[in-house]
Amino acid sequence: MYCPQCGQQQVSDTVRFCSRCGFLLEGVNVVLSSGGQIPTRFMPPPTNAPLSPRSKGVRQGAMLILSTLLVVPLIAIITVNLLEPIAHIVVPMAALFCFVGGLLRILYALLMEDSVPQYDSVNRANQGPSQLENPARNALPPASANLANNWRPRPNTAEIYQPPSVTENTTRLLDKEDPKTR
Repeated sequence: MYCPQCGQQQVSDTVRFCSRCGFLLEGVNVVLSSGGQIPTRFMPPPTNAPLSPRSKGVRQGAMLILSTLLVVPLIAIITVNLLEPIAHIVVPMAALFCFVGGLLRILYALLMEDSVPQYDSVNRANQGPSQLENPARNALPPASANLANNWRPRPNTAEIYQPPSVTENTTRLLDKEDPKTR
């Protein structure tokens, strides 16, 4: 088995951490042994899944339509008792705004908003650490080795050997006899 993070071949399939980078290999063993399927114990619970913007918009529209049943009678009671001359205008306008506004909100959500839920960092922090989602995070602490700052760089060995002339390699090709001309 090879480490999915650094590519180091492991000594056996029973090791829990990569010997080179410290990546946790326990989940990788389980996925490989189950034929590529992630077992349910490693899957996050579906109850914590956030709603998509589309679902939120449809819920908001439905709540606005249902609020018509509460808002319109309250406005009717208030305007009939306090503002009787304009009650016949305010009550139908409130009903129209609530009901049509809810329908427009549902229509906007269905046509314009994304159906995939957006995950934020707060929800990920509550789920616990997972190396499968964040491969840059190591299971072992960083190495505490002292770096040698005064070390000279490696020489470029390709520049050490210089061919004697530019045409030498091409003249060698001409010196060889072609077997077709014989």
